[in-house]
Amino acid sequence: MEMDICFPEGQKVNANFDDFEIKTDQSVYSGGTGEAPDPFSLFLSSIGTCTGIYVLRFCQKRNIPTDSLKLVLKTKENEKTGLVEKIDITIHAGEEFPEKYKNAVLKVAGLCSVKKHLENPPSIELNFSQDES
Repeated sequence: MEMDICFPEGQKVNANFDDFEIKTDQSVYSGGTGEAPDPFSLFLSSIGTCTGIYVLRFCQKRNIPTDSLKLVLKTKENEKTGLVEKIDITIHAGEEFPEKYKNAVLKVAGLCSVKKHLENPPSIELNFSQDES
């Protein structure tokens, strides 16, 4: 996969790939306009939505209603570093969720590919290229 990262204005930084544009901005407090999520919030939302698609497909395959289903993602930051040290995702389901599937849906939720990448992170290499005029 290849993405082009561009800087449209102010504190906005966007990612373009395929036919998509992912827009980001900083909060007003951080010098942005707050018109789009900040990049770190998108990072966290990718974990939540990835987990969510596994849960959704599990339920759809078994004809389990998803009207009252939701996931809640909470973070705990390290007081010294300010970095997230724990991400807690809770699956909330209504009374109609079958008891026999509770452990199975938790297991399936753990298959999220974003989660798996965090558990075995890729190396990140930074390079610099200066284009000639």
